[in-house]
Amino acid sequence: MRVLQLDVDRIEFELMEPEASVYEKTQQKKVLIEDTLALFVSVEAGDTEAMASKAVVDAVEFCGKLKRQSILIYPFAHLSSDLEAPQRAMNLFNYMVKEAEKSGLGIEHAPFGWNKKLSLNIKGHPLAEMSRSYGGNAPKKTEKKKVDLSIVRKSDWSDVPDTDHRKIAERLDLFSFQEVSPGMVYWHNNGYVILKELVSYIRRRLAVSGYNEISTPTMANTALWHVSGHIDHYRENMFIMEANGQEVGLRPMGCPFAILVYKSKKRSYRDLPLRLAEFDKLYRNEISGALSGLFRVRELTQDDAHLFVTEAQIEKELVGLLSLVNEFYSKFGLEYKAKLSTMPDDHMGDENLWKKATDSLKNALGSNGIKYEIKEKEGAFYGPKIDIDVKDSMGREWQCATIQLDYQLPERFGLGYAGEDGREHTPVIIHRVIYGSLERFIGILTEHYQGRFPTWIAPVQAAIIPISEQTKGYGKRVFEEIAKSGIRAVLDDSDKTLNYKIKAAQEMKIPYMIILGKREEDTDTVSVRARDGGQSQSVKLESFLKSLADECRQD
Repeated sequence: MRVLQLDVDRIEFELMEPEASVYEKTQQKKVLIEDTLALFVSVEAGDTEAMASKAVVDAVEFCGKLKRQSILIYPFAHLSSDLEAPQRAMNLFNYMVKEAEKSGLGIEHAPFGWNKKLSLNIKGHPLAEMSRSYGGNAPKKTEKKKVDLSIVRKSDWSDVPDTDHRKIAERLDLFSFQEVSPGMVYWHNNGYVILKELVSYIRRRLAVSGYNEISTPTMANTALWHVSGHIDHYRENMFIMEANGQEVGLRPMGCPFAILVYKSKKRSYRDLPLRLAEFDKLYRNEISGALSGLFRVRELTQDDAHLFVTEAQIEKELVGLLSLVNEFYSKFGLEYKAKLSTMPDDHMGDENLWKKATDSLKNALGSNGIKYEIKEKEGAFYGPKIDIDVKDSMGREWQCATIQLDYQLPERFGLGYAGEDGREHTPVIIHRVIYGSLERFIGILTEHYQGRFPTWIAPVQAAIIPISEQTKGYGKRVFEEIAKSGIRAVLDDSDKTLNYKIKAAQEMKIPYMIILGKREEDTDTVSVRARDGGQSQSVKLESFLKSLADECRQD
């Protein structure tokens, strides 16, 4: 049995038509539920009532942690490829519903066996999306066998619309997914250029804002994850393994590593604020049915940063971070909204400190003129936070940036600094990401621009197109000059027709085509055809390069 737990603001589904020979008879057609824990369930071959009961117990316990009063159980066959026969699956699903009803919580369920139209908004906290697996085929002993590489192939996106980022990626050769590495991106050169440009851009911004960049290991002994609390709250989503007799886990989040860097030497109030940024990979064990192109992966890159500050420095740092969020999202023309999550009932620390922290977040939002929605009692147990949801081209909302105030981990790790008064004080940590997952952000941008990326991040910025055999030599000289200037260019000196070459460049969404004929060679100029249809003839190459450099400048 595979279960995806989603803590949702709202979930709405409408029954369309039965999609299986066995389905639940119902008069229920359209349902809207708010503030609930949604369980997406796949019943697999060999699942038992004991597994269903365990899934319910875990969900009820999780509801208690989240302070949710209801559960929606939703049949979702797409989480597994080894499904139980429909009749037995429906029986076990209904058994699960009846077990959940014993909890005293409000229990809803979506009818089994129907094709449904679904929309939902997921809350933004770190535990909002949890995947779990119960028995099924997981315990079966696997036999060692030789891998036949002829069947190792990339994922097939033939059934997704042309506007989907995965389909666009195929056409533009951005990335692929391979069956041997499920949920992990194989970046091709074109896609990797975009990722590197995004990272380079934020690196330059952080450098002038006083950040120090660090890099830390991919895994750690689970002793570290016990101190941080990830073993208690996030184990199901971690990759845990044994290495040399020790239990270790791949990093699902970077905060414990940044904390260890802070703790590696004695700190003074003069060192604060200490801003540590890193771009190392994170690993989250999402179940296969929850994976969705770049939007949800198992290996991800974040523009992660942890700011170690005094209480007096909190508000100034928050104002700066929100300004950075607005700068970045405005640059890409992305629509976003902010959510402020306040103190939950189950919290650590003094309530007056919580009020002070929440007021700091409100003041920072106000100082930046950002409207926000308050999510009462939905902060993390260690502090309040701001989540930034970005709307994609289809109107879906994705949580990208987040800013969290953390009083708990500094206590758990025993962090301190020597204050101006000579006493030992405990710093506050501000956890923050601006892009969030770079994979998710690139997926959003790919659909937002439909592959027509701004020139500065476009994988190829200019295509050099000689008209004839006679101008190939001039084309090569122009290409070399453009490449020396740092512009990403390709030379199409094939024997194809001019129209074919132009069409090929247009299909690859290349911002500029440099057309070179005998007239251009004789006058030492270029003719420029822009992606948007604009044309300029007899342009001095130096002038074009300066114009292109100005367009790509990110200062």
